Amino acid sequence: MKRVLFVCSRNRLRSPTAEELFSGHPELEVASAGLSHGAVKVLTPELVKWAEVIFVMEKSHRRKLLKRFRPYLRHQKVICLNIPDDYEFMSPELVSLLLASVPKYLGIRL
Repeated sequence: MKRVLFVCSRNRLRSPTAEELFSGHPELEVASAGLSHGAVKVLTPELVKWAEVIFVMEKSHRRKLLKRFRPYLRHQKVICLNIPDDYEFMSPELVSLLLASVPKYLGIRL
């Protein structure tokens, strides 16, 4: 079972969509969080340590993650999906982007 964390800014649109899409997969444990202080679920050191794979939506998220949580990043793989904040929760375009990119990094089939 792989522990996968999806991270965006406010944990309102992109990362919750990813969590929703992949949470039912039998090979994955999935969570999501945001880097902003006003996020629905704010990223914590515990979540970072829990994850084996961390997907960030933008390069700026990777920079913030590394700046704020470097002491907790040990062997986690951090992957930037390059998905801008242009989509609504569960929008078909966002779902398509996530389904096209995430499985190949995790070595899973849907």
